[in-house]
Amino acid sequence: MYQQVLDPVAGSLAWSAAVAAVPLLLLFVLLGALKMTAWKAALISLAVSIAVAVLIYGMPVGQTLLAASEGAAFGFFPILWIVINAIWVYQMTVATGHFDVLRRSFSSVSDDQRIQAIIIAFSFGALIEALAGFGTPVAVTSVMLMALGFRPLKAAVLALVANTAPVAFGAMATPIITLGKVTELDVDTLGAMVGRQTPILALLVPLALVAIVDGRRGMRATWPAAVVCGVVFAVAQFATSNFLSVPLADVVASLLSAAAVVALVRVWHPANTYTEPVEPAPVAVRAGGDGGPTETGGDTPRGGLRTVDGPPPRGGAGDHPTRDERVEDSRADVVKAYAPYGIIIGVFVLCQIPAVKSLLEKATFAGNWPGLNVVDADGDPSTLTKFTLNLLTTPGTQMLLAGVLTMVALRLSVPRAVKAYGVTLHQLRWAIVTVMTVLALAFVMNLSGQTITLGTFMAAAGGAFALLSPILGWLGVAVTGSDTSANSLFGALQVTAANQAGLSEVLMAASNSSGGVLGKMISPQNLAIAAAAVGLDGKEGDIFRRVVLWSLGFLVLLCALSALQASPVLSWMVPA
Repeated sequence: MYQQVLDPVAGSLAWSAAVAAVPLLLLFVLLGALKMTAWKAALISLAVSIAVAVLIYGMPVGQTLLAASEGAAFGFFPILWIVINAIWVYQMTVATGHFDVLRRSFSSVSDDQRIQAIIIAFSFGALIEALAGFGTPVAVTSVMLMALGFRPLKAAVLALVANTAPVAFGAMATPIITLGKVTELDVDTLGAMVGRQTPILALLVPLALVAIVDGRRGMRATWPAAVVCGVVFAVAQFATSNFLSVPLADVVASLLSAAAVVALVRVWHPANTYTEPVEPAPVAVRAGGDGGPTETGGDTPRGGLRTVDGPPPRGGAGDHPTRDERVEDSRADVVKAYAPYGIIIGVFVLCQIPAVKSLLEKATFAGNWPGLNVVDADGDPSTLTKFTLNLLTTPGTQMLLAGVLTMVALRLSVPRAVKAYGVTLHQLRWAIVTVMTVLALAFVMNLSGQTITLGTFMAAAGGAFALLSPILGWLGVAVTGSDTSANSLFGALQVTAANQAGLSEVLMAASNSSGGVLGKMISPQNLAIAAAAVGLDGKEGDIFRRVVLWSLGFLVLLCALSALQASPVLSWMVPA
C-alpha cells in the first residue's frame, strides 16, 4: 500500500509543488520549444514523473508502474476506442467518395471557408461533443475541414480551439454529473453556474475561428455570422442549462446556432469570399457517369469520381470553385454523404434513452486495478484505482455500431471496410502510443500525489483563490485531457478551498469545470488526436504553438470572470 504525501520536499508545500510541476513543464517545453514529436516527449516526461514519484514521493516502484499501466489502459479504453472508430467512419466515406459529396454539399451552404469553419468546427463539433465527447469532435471536424480544402495544420487548430465552450456539457454533461458526485453538490445548480460562465466563451470562440482562418480581414468581413452563431449558442446554452436540462445544453445550443448561421447566409453574404490557398493535390473529376466502382473498387456516388493530376486551385478572396466543386450530385448521393453523421447522432441519442441505457449498463464491469493499493493523505482509499470497463455504454462501442451501419448504408463490402479499419490503425499508430503514454503520465502524477500537491498549493491562496480556481481545472485537463477527470481530481479540493476562504462552493466547483475546457486544446492527448486525424504525426509541437496563446488568453478572461463573480460586482450571477 502507498499513502500519498503532499509535501515530501523538506516538508514544504511550495518546494514540493515546484518539483511536482517538473514532468508537466518538461512535456510542454519538449513539445513547444524543442519541437520534439509527441510520443517521444511523452515517454521522456513519463520517465521523469516515475522518477519523481519513486525518489521524491517515496511511492514503491511496483505501485508506480501499476499506476502507469492503469493510465495506459484508460488511454486506450475508452479514449482511443472512441477516436479509432470515429476515424474509421471517416475512412469509409473517403473510400466510397462520399466525403467529396459532403464537402460540395457544405460548399453549397456557403463557399466561404470562414463560414464553414464556424458551422463545422464550432456548431457541428459542439453536437458531436454533446453526444460523445472524449476527443471525438476534434477527430471528426478536423477531417471534415480538410475535405473542404483547409490546410491540415489550420484544420487541426480550428478543431481544437472550437472544442472549448461545449466541453463542460459534453457527453451528455458527464463532467458536471461527475463534479456533482465528488463534491456532493446539486448537479442542476452546478450546471446552472457553468451555464453562466462558458456562454461568455461561446460569444468569442466563433470570432476566434474566423481570425484563425483569415485574420483581421476575415473578422471585418464575416463578423455578423460569427456574432450570430456565438450569441445564439450562448443564449441557448445558458437557457437550457438553467431552465430546461443540463445534459441537453449542448444539443440545443449546437442545433440552434447552426440553424441561425444557415438562415443568415440565405439573406446575407460577406463582401468577399475566402478560399484557403492549397498546395498541388489530386483533383477529382467526372469518371463518365456509369456509377460504377473506382479503380480502387467499391461503390461511388452517381457520376463517379476518379483522381487525376491537375493544377492546384488558386486561393484567396473571391476565388472560383474548383472543378470537382462544380459537379452536381444527386439527392440520393447527398443523403448518403450525410448518412454517417445522421447515423452517429441517431445511435448516440438512442443509447441515451433511459431504458436503453440501463440495458446497456448490464455489460459494465468495475473494480480496483489489480495490485494497485493507494490511499490519500487522510488515509482514505483513492477512487483513481477503480477501473470501469463499460463495454456498451462507452461512446467508442456506439461509434463502432454507427460504423457498421455506415458500411451498410454506403454499400461498402466487408473486406473494404476491414481494410479501412487497418488504414485507420496505421494512421493512428503514433497517436495511440502518445495518448497511452500521456495517460500513464497523468495517472502516475495523480496517484503519487504530484497533482494534488500542485492543487493544494494553489488552494492555499485564500480569497485570491477565486482568481486561481479556473487555473486548477485548466491544469487538470492539460494533464489528463478530460474535463471529467479534472473534476474528479480537483472538485472536492475546490470545495474545501472555498470553505476555507469563505467563497461560494458552487462557484469554485463550477470554475474548475469551466477552466478545464480551456486546457483541452493544449492537452497532449488531444494534440495527438488532432495531429493523427489530419496526417501530421510528429507535428504536435507545431499545433501546440498555434493554440497555446488562445488557451492562455481565454483562461485569463475566465479567471477574471470567476474573481468578479466571487465579488459584489457579479455575485448576482451565482445561483443561490
